Amino acid sequence: MPFRCFSCALLALAIAGPLCVAQTETPSAPAPQQMPAAPSTPAAPAEPQFPPVNPANFDAASPTKADVESFIKISWGYDPNREWEVYGIQKTTAPGVSKVTILVAEKQSAQQIATLNFFVTPDGKHLIAQDAVLDFGAHPYENNYRLLQERADGPSRGAAAKQFELAEFADFQCPHCKDAQAIAEKLVQDFPQAHFVFENFPLVNIHPEAYTAAAWGACVAQQGGSEAFFKYAGSVFAAQNDLAGQGADQVLRNAATAAGADPDKIATCADSTAGKNAVDASVRLGQQLNVDQTPMLFIDGRAVPMMAVSYDQLKTIVEYQFSLDK
Repeated sequence: MPFRCFSCALLALAIAGPLCVAQTETPSAPAPQQMPAAPSTPAAPAEPQFPPVNPANFDAASPTKADVESFIKISWGYDPNREWEVYGIQKTTAPGVSKVTILVAEKQSAQQIATLNFFVTPDGKHLIAQDAVLDFGAHPYENNYRLLQERADGPSRGAAAKQFELAEFADFQCPHCKDAQAIAEKLVQDFPQAHFVFENFPLVNIHPEAYTAAAWGACVAQQGGSEAFFKYAGSVFAAQNDLAGQGADQVLRNAATAAGADPDKIATCADSTAGKNAVDASVRLGQQLNVDQTPMLFIDGRAVPMMAVSYDQLKTIVEYQFSLDK
């Protein structure tokens, strides 16, 4: 997997997806010997040759190297092709704030060693890089996981138990959210042990009809249950191109009818506090989880932009996270 810009670094940590950290100057490693391979035998992945670690680079009391290793293993441990080395944990001029340096490489391009830097707050609970703040520690997704178990009460399918929680935050007017519904269907089929919940997160600044569509959906769920909601959602996404402008009302009425609901009753509900409060609660939950784009999937608290990785990668991440939460 190629190295990409440093702005992707936090995405790599957050979703354990394709490696995307800055390639920077690091001490050079010895060049491997050129060993010819048999023409019919593919070369085995090489082990990265990281430069020697200097003990002087570890002058901060917190976090410990073990803390950092635990965090990186949670973030990247699903990928056997990725290797890393904690290269430094250093004091900074800010009291209690430590700078962490990690060297990382892929076995497929073992000698392309990249550097990832981030700062850890004095309480050891958060890391900071550029303009992003992420949970840090041996269990970085636990707070999100518990919050979703307690408050993600949107329409659901799959297992009733919430031990394995998949929560999708989506916007009915978002084209990528429409595309993500096929992914959601596959996840429900491939992980029957998971509780899959849909949470409304209308991006009202760019999608003016999304909030109304979400309120209609909330009312369909209140009156007809989760099964009716997912029929409604499928109908709205299928007619998404007509949702903007004057066609919006008809799209919503058709979707409510397809779900077996009375569109007049749903319209009345959507204009009431019952419909709006449900959407507002879902939005507040997303904001508390730092959702800043849709569609966003939470896998036992781990945030993954659903369109950022292939389905095979996403499935691997789900399997890995679920294995940690047994």
